[in-house]
Amino acid sequence: MRNWACDRDGFCVSLQAVMEESYLNTIIDLFERSCRKFSSNPYLWEKCGGKYQPTTYAETRERVMAVAGGLMAAGLQRGERVALLSEGCNEWVYSELGILYAGGVNVPLSMKLTPGEVVFRINHSEARFLIVSDYYTQVIRQIEQDLPTVERVFIIRGNHIPHDKYASFEELLETGKKIAPAEVEERAGGVQATDLANISYTSGTTAEPKGIMLTHGNYVSNVLQSDSRIQIPEYYKVLLFLPWDHSFAHTVGIYSFMYNGASLASVDFGHSPLEYLRNIPQNMKEVKPHLLLSVPALAKNFRKNIEGGIRQKGKAVERLYRWGLKAAYAYYGSGNHKSKGMRALLYPAVWLADRLVFRKVREVFGGNLQFFIGGGALLDTDLQRYFCALGIPMLQGYGLSEAAPVISTNTPHFHRFGSSGLPVQPMGLKICDENGKELPRGEKGEIVIRGGNVMKGYWKNPLSTAEALRDGWLYTGDMGYVNEEGLLYVLGRFKSLLIASDGEKYSPEGIEEAIAELCPSVDYCILYNNQSPYTVGLIVPNKAFLKEHAQSRQLSPDSVEGCKEMLERIHADLMQFRKGGVHAGMFPERWLPAVVAILPENLSEANGTINSTAKVVRRKVYDRFHEELEHAYAPEGKDIRNPRNVRNIKAIIESPGK
Repeated sequence: MRNWACDRDGFCVSLQAVMEESYLNTIIDLFERSCRKFSSNPYLWEKCGGKYQPTTYAETRERVMAVAGGLMAAGLQRGERVALLSEGCNEWVYSELGILYAGGVNVPLSMKLTPGEVVFRINHSEARFLIVSDYYTQVIRQIEQDLPTVERVFIIRGNHIPHDKYASFEELLETGKKIAPAEVEERAGGVQATDLANISYTSGTTAEPKGIMLTHGNYVSNVLQSDSRIQIPEYYKVLLFLPWDHSFAHTVGIYSFMYNGASLASVDFGHSPLEYLRNIPQNMKEVKPHLLLSVPALAKNFRKNIEGGIRQKGKAVERLYRWGLKAAYAYYGSGNHKSKGMRALLYPAVWLADRLVFRKVREVFGGNLQFFIGGGALLDTDLQRYFCALGIPMLQGYGLSEAAPVISTNTPHFHRFGSSGLPVQPMGLKICDENGKELPRGEKGEIVIRGGNVMKGYWKNPLSTAEALRDGWLYTGDMGYVNEEGLLYVLGRFKSLLIASDGEKYSPEGIEEAIAELCPSVDYCILYNNQSPYTVGLIVPNKAFLKEHAQSRQLSPDSVEGCKEMLERIHADLMQFRKGGVHAGMFPERWLPAVVAILPENLSEANGTINSTAKVVRRKVYDRFHEELEHAYAPEGKDIRNPRNVRNIKAIIESPGK
């Protein structure tokens, strides 16, 4: 593995320089260093009175000390848990750091959890206190009788504070200001690298949620490891629109920016999550971020919105845009290969397209955006090529919450489409077979890592801990390989593998993403093969596209003939991946869907088939639609136009929403 990192100008620097601040053992050390070094720099930006206002590192520390003092006055002891349920805002940072300064452990909760899931996480972690924003107080009020361990609830920006164990966040601050700073500093000074900082619950894509125990040392290690690949200038801003409890946003956003003296802005929440989403485009123009963190679902939406805007500009602009993309795709090759060989001749065309079209597209993101960092799930190569062509490359990384979470990343100076980049340093990484034996470079197997970023274990779950951690190595459950350049390629979950009747195995994620991306008639595709004679594709149709398709054939979308025509179009799109099709050869044909089962409803968080990070929960899909799977292996199910598929596509077409 290469033992190097890139500085801000792309020159190689030694890891000794990256790791020189060896006294940094805890998140408290990390923050105190930044408060000394970048005291007057803005750390947090928040919209107030119609304008984004900064809060400096020094001002942030004052509020953190007050939160810590308030929690100590309330009786919080070392190692006790405090749950945090809130949209991203300044108080989110004050709360987490305040909990840590008081020697406590934060249990960050997703805003997208159901009330039952909130109950499970609070009770399982035995949280003694709860900090909640005003909007989500309604969730807590519904379930308060089911939270026996919670003694006090502090409400951020609460308009109406209930009686009994509820109090305002301002009251917490005022109480904390009465505690002597020396007393808080003494408590904070006793925190060790091995002490827990978070219990971060998994989203449950393959099993029931587990509480990942991440220590102060895990976070510090991962911040420094991340800095070995991408260093953030102190003038950088990020608009953090991913949920702040998300491990990716947590480390790469909140803590990596803190370490480098840079700043993060929160999205204006308004009065509801829907208003929050609507505010993101305007907030990007106001904040003018230099970097954004994204996940594939958001990247696809960005592209869809950009291309919708281009079409509205007229045919001439759209032709210029398409011409520019074609030139840029050829120019950049498989990554940052610009100016290599004959491709250098394409530079004038790329420059012209950038001046006339792409530069204006970047204004959508505020005009300062240098690149995205992508995480959360696999990002298909086509999206990576697309954003690179626009001049704002989306640098794919790979991580796992159990690894705090960054394991590898592409960088602005060294990226390859389709890869997850170079592993961070210092960290051990190997590829193992099913028996734990290390495989040679280039062979596919389970990704296994060892380093300071590896979790302490799962909270109150020794069996799962023993399964994941063996001899100091974290077995990720993900399949991949390392190529000759040292780049990591992630292929999908081991537990998601398709298994044919002869025992051969294959990871489905790449096929599923390609079908959803390249078949206009398909929104989602989930493959299934568990030692079966053929692979089944569980399909959620693209309602808008198929309705237009049926109407273009003078058929009513809700008629039987219209439904059969739409099913024929899905079949035709899928056949493009087989011999003679435009996508033939992308994947082995035995793993392509031989039979299609149309699902009767969309995938959503409401029905549990998509989690809070927009990933498909495969186990829940199989469980919820087991009848469709059984029917697909019956003789009648082999014809895509079977009555069940007709009925299901009709239900999708007639369902409300897009």
